Amino acid sequence: MTFHTLTSTSDNCSLLTDLYQLTMAACYAGEGLDQRPASFELFARRLPEGFGYLIAMGLEQALDYLEQLRFSAEQIQALQATGIFAHVPDSFWTLLAEARFNGDVWAIAEGTAVFAHEPLLRIEAPLWQAQLVETYLLNTLNYQTLVATRAARLRDVAGADATLLEFGTRRAFSPQGALWAARAALAGGLDATSNVLAALSLGRQPSGTMAHALVMALGAIQGTEQDAFTTFHRYFPNAPLLIDTYDSIAAAKQLAERIKTEGLELGGVRLDSGDLVSVSQTVRSLLPGIPIFASGDLDEHEVVRLRQAGACIDGYGFGTKLVSGSPVNGVYKLVEIDGIPTMKSSSGKATYPGRKQIFRHLDQSQWSSDTLGLITDTPAQTQPLLSLVMQAGKRLQSPETLEAIAHCTATSVATLPPHIRDISNPTSYTPNISPTLQALTDQTHARLQKSEGKIKG
Repeated sequence: MTFHTLTSTSDNCSLLTDLYQLTMAACYAGEGLDQRPASFELFARRLPEGFGYLIAMGLEQALDYLEQLRFSAEQIQALQATGIFAHVPDSFWTLLAEARFNGDVWAIAEGTAVFAHEPLLRIEAPLWQAQLVETYLLNTLNYQTLVATRAARLRDVAGADATLLEFGTRRAFSPQGALWAARAALAGGLDATSNVLAALSLGRQPSGTMAHALVMALGAIQGTEQDAFTTFHRYFPNAPLLIDTYDSIAAAKQLAERIKTEGLELGGVRLDSGDLVSVSQTVRSLLPGIPIFASGDLDEHEVVRLRQAGACIDGYGFGTKLVSGSPVNGVYKLVEIDGIPTMKSSSGKATYPGRKQIFRHLDQSQWSSDTLGLITDTPAQTQPLLSLVMQAGKRLQSPETLEAIAHCTATSVATLPPHIRDISNPTSYTPNISPTLQALTDQTHARLQKSEGKIKG
């Protein structure tokens, strides 16, 4: 049996997983372990290079997925036809046929700044369910967290008044990724997206300008670049004009003359190439009061350089470097099974056992430090970051609006000190470990070493 779509929908998202999630679930069923209560936590061991913090994002899509978790008869038949599961017990197929996520989810609110080792999310559910959902959860949280963090960094360096636009659809890793990137960029602090489907689905107005092709096509047929501008402006009088197809300065001079002689009213101009500092300064002198937008493989480092060099730019469009780059390498690890704390102790990849909470210390509304502790810890004068958002498979609250998440992002970043927000050489921060968590880690490690010693002996 063949499925004819590669688009993730509510009808097939349960199969959007790695094979080993299903083979492990089959093993759990065969050994009678599938219903044992398990807790998994999703976190990043380390941040992407040059990042001082992450902005948690993607929870909304994660909860959508968990609510929709189902296996149709057609999907089960397709799995059986592979021959891979020829030796699994019938109870595995019953699990899939009756699958509904009925666990609990603890999560950090979208838009919250977090650091290495801090769980963005914890799943508490029957072992087979908690195992199965790993792949999809990592996919949506890792990617949206990356884009939201980049968006937050861009807003932080560009300032509150700059217009920041997401232009990354053509560079995102997939159509699905493009939609998630647009959402994360808006929630991270950008003003608008050029992705029409994403914008309309999110109740936003799509934003964009024009491409060089229109200038070349209309110019070739109708006569000149200015003729192309005239035609486009007739239909879209408020849209910025892209003026760097041929000669940005010449185009600006002609537009300035038309403003003077024709009373032409412009919504803005966009520069996509050349020395943006000198060109924007010249364009500003020719077109005072006209917004100038810049694009062309820009990132937060380039925005800082342009601002420090005195570029006259009112808004920026971001594509490739916003929606791609060094990934957030989040992981999803078992921390407790049937009440027994578990941990990974391999070199460079050790994890902390037990169900955890992040306790944020604030000093006059400014971030001071974080402590990673157990859920039973009760440190004074701290704010716990993980809250129960889904219980027995049911959401406990309505989705936050993008505006609310963007406000949370801005507020969260503003509480951080400059040395962590710095984009060139940020301070690398990891949370303090509570005494109880450290004790549990030592005890669990000793238990595992003793167990391994018996096996080797």
